[in-house]
Amino acid sequence: MAWLLVVVAGLLETGFAVCLKLSHGFTRLWPTVAFCVFALGSFGLLTLSLRKLDVGPAYAVWTGIGAAGTAIYGMVFLGDVVSVLKLVSISFVIIGVIGLQLSGSVH
Repeated sequence: MAWLLVVVAGLLETGFAVCLKLSHGFTRLWPTVAFCVFALGSFGLLTLSLRKLDVGPAYAVWTGIGAAGTAIYGMVFLGDVVSVLKLVSISFVIIGVIGLQLSGSVH
């Protein structure tokens, strides 16, 4: 269950990163509000998961999901440049996230 919280928190991190861009430096109301909601949800779920998980693997998985998700979202919806090197690198991040998730211990 704790790993599920980390995964959802990582997806919410993707949401807050995208909303951060869309807020244009916190000058647009609704993306700024969405950023706050996603950020609070993401940090809240990560905090809950850390009651059961080691901080290193949990934090790495959280940031890995957020980074890969944000990069993919940017390429698909925001017109970010797509390259083979970028796609291979994202694949390595995802493989690393899976490895860290499998290596994490539960207390």
